[in-house]
Amino acid sequence: MSGAKSFLRDLDQAVSRGTAESRMRALWHTTDLMITGRYSEDEIWTFGEVIGRLADEIEVAARAQLARRLARFEKAPVNIIHKLAFDDSIDVAGPILEESERLEPYALVANVCTKGQPHMLAISKRETLEESVTDVLVTRGNSEVVNSVATNNGARFSDFGFLHMIQRAEGDSILAEQLGLREDIPRHLFQQLIAKATDDVRKRLERERPNMIDQIQSTVTDVAGELQSKFGPVSRGHFVAKRVVTTQHRQGNLNEKSISLYARSHRLEEVTIGLSLLCSLPSDVIERALHDRNRETLLILAKALDFSWETTMSLLFLGAKDHRITAKDLRDLESDFGRLNVETSRSVLEFYQSRKSIGDTYASPKRQAAVVQ
Repeated sequence: MSGAKSFLRDLDQAVSRGTAESRMRALWHTTDLMITGRYSEDEIWTFGEVIGRLADEIEVAARAQLARRLARFEKAPVNIIHKLAFDDSIDVAGPILEESERLEPYALVANVCTKGQPHMLAISKRETLEESVTDVLVTRGNSEVVNSVATNNGARFSDFGFLHMIQRAEGDSILAEQLGLREDIPRHLFQQLIAKATDDVRKRLERERPNMIDQIQSTVTDVAGELQSKFGPVSRGHFVAKRVVTTQHRQGNLNEKSISLYARSHRLEEVTIGLSLLCSLPSDVIERALHDRNRETLLILAKALDFSWETTMSLLFLGAKDHRITAKDLRDLESDFGRLNVETSRSVLEFYQSRKSIGDTYASPKRQAAVVQ
């Protein structure tokens, strides 16, 4: 270690007294020595100090060459890596931002927040990206950056990141398709994407991801025998409830308050009919949403109606087995509900409504009669 420090002092003199040519030779000599040798982290740090001082004295083209050499060096000094990553010239910063494994997520986030679009584009091409990095890329990056990170299979996105990109994809069919083709997009967010997509994009995604589309359609339209066997034929009580709730709706008195009261009183028929009227969806679709273990659809419907969490919670308890939900599941559901957006949820509801005729086709005759009565 003392030898390295002595070398540093000698180079300080070379930097201050030497010519541009001698500084360049010293830079490449030091870099070669570091890459080919076997040194401790402290010694590597010292090399970084030396290289950093030399780098301050050389032209952009030489710094870019240095960056390309160090970008793939797994033991490159963190101090010089950071210095190069924040260089104003993208020719210098680009190789480091795109390839160096020595850059921590916090450094990448700081780079996104302080540098320009070319730096963000380089970061978007990294082999892997954590959610903390993609969150800032999709909010601060231009369309080229967002499209680049969307096609990066090594990038990981939070629900916030996906939602933000879905909003930006409304006017960008290429981005919409790229998002729809990602295997890691959650189903409820894929639903929102499909609801907002153009007809051309929707058709392409239906061809490319038929399994995902089938899942969505089954959520909206699968009213097969499971519900019929569970609830049996439509009872006289159902028709009485339908008359009461329909009259309430016609008079303009069917709202969140009345739905909440029905739910807290465990009036399943009234809740089902009321939500069916408010959402313009068949009763069977509402029944399935209430009792589906996934609960995604119910959260989306409640958010689309701009219901409060308290009302949504009463609906969740109504549909839960034995009206019980664990504290952990309830916290997770509240978090999921909080992340949903009213406008995008309404777009999903419109998507459901466009499929309701399919549900009517497969509903039993008695259920069809109940829906249209």
